Amino acid sequence: MNHTLTTLRRIGTYLLHGRARLLAVIALTIVAAGLTLAGPYFLGKALDDYIVANRYEGLLSICLLMLGIYAAGSLVSWLQAIYLADVSQRTVWSLRKELFNHLQKLPIPFFASKNHGELMSRTTNDIDNVTNTLNQSLIQIISSVIMLIGSFAMMLFLNVWLTLVALIVIPVIVLVTKRIAKVTQRQFKGQQQELGGLNGFIEETVSGQKVVALFHQEERMAEQFSAANAKLKKVGTKAQIYSGTMGPFMNMFGHISYLIIAGVGGWLAIHDHATVGVIISFLGYSKQFSGPLNEVANQYNMIQSGVAGAERVFEMMDIPSEYEEPEAVKEMETIGGKVEFRDVRFEYNDGTAALNNISFIAKPGETVALVGPTGAGKTTIINLIGRFYEIKDGQILIDDEDICTINKNSLRKQLGIVLQDAHLFSGTIRENIRYGKLDATDEEVEEAAAQANANSFITKLPLGYETELTAEGGNISHGQRQLITIARAILGDPALLILDEATSSVDTLAELQIQEAMKKLLSGRTSFVIAHRLSTIRNADTILFIKDGEIAERGTHDELLAKKGLYDQLHGSQFLQQV
Repeated sequence: MNHTLTTLRRIGTYLLHGRARLLAVIALTIVAAGLTLAGPYFLGKALDDYIVANRYEGLLSICLLMLGIYAAGSLVSWLQAIYLADVSQRTVWSLRKELFNHLQKLPIPFFASKNHGELMSRTTNDIDNVTNTLNQSLIQIISSVIMLIGSFAMMLFLNVWLTLVALIVIPVIVLVTKRIAKVTQRQFKGQQQELGGLNGFIEETVSGQKVVALFHQEERMAEQFSAANAKLKKVGTKAQIYSGTMGPFMNMFGHISYLIIAGVGGWLAIHDHATVGVIISFLGYSKQFSGPLNEVANQYNMIQSGVAGAERVFEMMDIPSEYEEPEAVKEMETIGGKVEFRDVRFEYNDGTAALNNISFIAKPGETVALVGPTGAGKTTIINLIGRFYEIKDGQILIDDEDICTINKNSLRKQLGIVLQDAHLFSGTIRENIRYGKLDATDEEVEEAAAQANANSFITKLPLGYETELTAEGGNISHGQRQLITIARAILGDPALLILDEATSSVDTLAELQIQEAMKKLLSGRTSFVIAHRLSTIRNADTILFIKDGEIAERGTHDELLAKKGLYDQLHGSQFLQQV
């Protein structure tokens, strides 16, 4: 329960961003509650002063007054709903914006360890649950508190003894609510977790649909989905059943309270200790007193669902940003290009050793090639250069400055990376190339494309540079996507360049085009190239053969062939394959 209150208070901090509108909602709620509370009082006055007293001259006036009160209450409630919609949407807009901005600052290892569908679920479904809670439950909570206080005050004003009778069932209500709340909260949190897992499965299956079809796994995927869907149904049903018990319990206790008050009130009226009008008014207020409790009970499943969603959102927002660095870090405006590894050791969070005693120097403008078996640690080395991961021991220096003392953002501005999986965004080809330099002119974009040998195929498309790409560039070939990413890197004009298997997944003709583009890209830059095809790196200044997280061999292409070692064996095997 304390955890729930903490979450609600945290949501409250976002509500306060629209403080003026929230105050307007509260003010309108107070007015609406005041008008609602006035109804039973004037009904009692009408009974005692006019109907029981057989005086009908002013009865029409008091009836018109009551009609005006109820009409005004409806108008205020309408205005209240308008302001509340604005408050809730602004609150969720702020929350969603902050969550997405925070996601952009989380370290790469976080995304590598999380299911992407689960992350999407937190930014969509969980946020939607918060929205629904604010829209449907916030006004009920505010109104209920005001109505409880107002009704209790009017009940005390009318008859103290009847008020004490009305309070008999309150301890029972509190006890039942507390017991049900504990179970319901756990069930709703489980429901959100299962929903996140299901979304992750859907995202993974849809993105890999070609593989599913290729291996005829459609039925198996359907079975796995059914199993995950069944788990979600099971936990969701439990959550709704437990939360659904709250309303009936509250209604039952409300009716019991109403009957007790009516019985005691009747006895008081018979013995002239209270008038009929007071009893009728009191019964009205007792309904208004138990009504808010019933409303909260009826909204309880929505509140718990919203709290569970908010907890999952805040859990992600509490993960430290990778840009939370000491103020002492330096900005790196320009890079000369010297890169040095000194006895670097790295292991992943699970304790798995990846690199051990890696030492080398890349001079400005040199190309360093990394070769070796899969899983040897090549990609880990280039990830460490951009500080996507932090080393365990040793030092990595750029221009003789330890990169741990350099601001990550300024360091990465100097990096250009072309990966094996050419990732493009939905949008035009021009927009995707301009991603490397957002303020680039159209001429600069086209010049970069020309240097990357991409201009020829782009201009042959019906819409040229304005061609809309589907998700990840699915409507063009892999080689064409790779040329666009090279153009993007050229436009960014990086001081350090990283090429990670840029030609491994393309045909021979595309490879020749990419290699030609890469020559222009590599010119004058310190570069790190990972390649399985040794033909792409034979002109590298230094070749490092990585095996089991260590540098097993180093030298130029000719030097390593002369050693007749691991590199020579790899070169020989590729030559035989080509033959």
